[in-house]
Amino acid sequence: MSHFAVIAPPFYSHFRAMQALALQLVARGHRITFVQQPDAAILLNDRQCGFCSTAADRYPPGSLHKLIQLAGHASGIGLFRLIHALSSLTENLCRALPTTLNQLAVDGVIADQMEPAGGLVSEALGLPFVSVACALPVNRENGIPLPVMPWMYGQAPSEIQRCHASENTYDWLMSRHAEVIQRYAHYFGLPARRYAHECLSELAQISQLPLALDFPRKQLPPCFHAVGPLRTVTEASAPLPIAERSPRVFASLGTLQGHRLPLFKTFMRACQQRKIPLTIAHCGGLTPRQCAELSGFPDVEVTDFAQQERALQSASVVISHGGLNTMIDAVQQQTPLLIVPLAFDQPGVAARVTWHGIGHRLSRFTKADALGERLEQLIGDEAIHHNLARLRPALLAGGGAARAAAIAEQALLSRHRITAEVG
Repeated sequence: MSHFAVIAPPFYSHFRAMQALALQLVARGHRITFVQQPDAAILLNDRQCGFCSTAADRYPPGSLHKLIQLAGHASGIGLFRLIHALSSLTENLCRALPTTLNQLAVDGVIADQMEPAGGLVSEALGLPFVSVACALPVNRENGIPLPVMPWMYGQAPSEIQRCHASENTYDWLMSRHAEVIQRYAHYFGLPARRYAHECLSELAQISQLPLALDFPRKQLPPCFHAVGPLRTVTEASAPLPIAERSPRVFASLGTLQGHRLPLFKTFMRACQQRKIPLTIAHCGGLTPRQCAELSGFPDVEVTDFAQQERALQSASVVISHGGLNTMIDAVQQQTPLLIVPLAFDQPGVAARVTWHGIGHRLSRFTKADALGERLEQLIGDEAIHHNLARLRPALLAGGGAARAAAIAEQALLSRHRITAEVG
């Protein structure tokens, strides 16, 4: 039995994906410990995974709630505050993890791509590590827009130039974070680097996003493995045939954006105008009074959390902020997507949804009548249903958490690069 540490950003979707991978490793006889600021322990819901707090002196009780609040309002000055908070998190982890990982006596590390401290500290300690992309991969490639950008794939000179310009802008915005990475790489005696994509494993990189749902990539490293969704349940239920679904919309803005009452009201008005029943899952973001305000209308159901796979199974359209998990679940359940991107990699997910013809993208400022028109278009769009059916086999063939665990185990125990199978 080996002991592996998991280093991931303290956000619900990242911890749940990593937990699914971790439980597969536990089933293979290994011990797993998540390491993060103290409050993050609440993000785990299975006691088979251990938790060890680190940098506790920097994170008093309530720190995680403040970070989540910042992440839910990542625009304007709020974006700069969030970047500062995430930079401080990376810095505090770089400072505290060497001692913590030595005390835990771990044999290797499973590091989320979005938290470069995992890779930096692993290299510094001589520990093998694998990288996991729970969101869109941060791997950069000529002509591939960054995950935070809304553009489609293109290889025209103007499109490639636009990608380069946007990378420069993004790197400027993230300069505080880059300074932390650069400083600790120097402090640890590692080769110079500044960005998260320069802190990835050379042994194995694992991604939730199937290649079939990404833009056409040509420069991924040999150790890149697109395994599909990291879920606790290994067998996906069969989608309900389209002909058997009554028109119904399922709307969710995820765990960080579920507080956006005005958007939910827009969704509700659009569905009311078109007489389409609506289910809203606010993920704990709304108050009881706000929920009552929405659910007082006919054919509107409001809940905090829904079993998303089941909700999508009977929905004819899903309105989403563009979380990667929702995109994957919608393909799995053959449900057209209407994406209203708000932050992070959601514009990139929306661009991929449009590129593959499995849904539409709208601005969060779109009025209810225009949104309602798009909903009706999606419900009857045979081409979108055809594209969803075409992509589903590739999604299911990835191997998911079980395959990810096998790759991680082999890489961490052998300390050798695990090359992805071609074709």
